[in-house]
Amino acid sequence: MTFGSGKTKFVEGFLSYFGLENEISSPTFTIVNEYCNDNINIYHFDVYRLSDVSEFYEIGGDEYFDKGICLIEWGELILDSLPKNYIHIKFEKDENDFDKRRIIIENS
Repeated sequence: MTFGSGKTKFVEGFLSYFGLENEISSPTFTIVNEYCNDNINIYHFDVYRLSDVSEFYEIGGDEYFDKGICLIEWGELILDSLPKNYIHIKFEKDENDFDKRRIIIENS
């Protein structure tokens, strides 16, 4: 992943599907933001500032996996803590057009 590749913008679009589009903010300093409506809980993590995977466990990050949908920016930094089955979404900047992104979706 790279900075400015559209990760938070993707989450904004994801949240809008559930009617939560007016609530988005980047969890860069809070590590996780929680978004809830009557039907679903969505947890948006940015783990870039964690020193290692043990810090993710210390904040109880893995406990969120059973509570709702977890969207994790920089998830490759905590691979050992992720559930067995997850969807990996990779964002790449287009080298020829700054406004374009390539999105690659893979199952774990």
